[in-house]
Amino acid sequence: MNYYDTFITVSPDSKATVGLVPQEKKNGPSKHGIEYELLAGSPYAYTQEELLFEVHIRHKGIPPEELEARGEQLWNEFFQRSHACLRASMLPKKYGWGIHFDKEGKIALYGVESPEYKKLAENDGGGLKILAGMRSSRST
Repeated sequence: MNYYDTFITVSPDSKATVGLVPQEKKNGPSKHGIEYELLAGSPYAYTQEELLFEVHIRHKGIPPEELEARGEQLWNEFFQRSHACLRASMLPKKYGWGIHFDKEGKIALYGVESPEYKKLAENDGGGLKILAGMRSSRST
């Protein structure tokens, strides 16, 4: 499920011109808000699987004691179902973030306005696979 040496660009139909921080919902952080918080706070610390699981744990409010006692079981239960990859995340679709996966599959975010984003998207060395974030609508 992880990507390697890949850059996910901002979705072609995104209106974002800069990387935006997702706003919290009234009842707490959204999944894409948690994704942003984790990736912005710890670049190249998570693989896609690790990120999706950590977002799930935080979004569901699973207490550390339960995670410690049943962590492997929770991981296995979580991945018994299929999950959308980060191309479908609101970060590239709406909030203007490119997602870079290094050779180990670890992830970092780059705002669409940043020189790093432009360098990755141009892929001068040819060593990256470039994928666009998924469109928000089918009609464009």
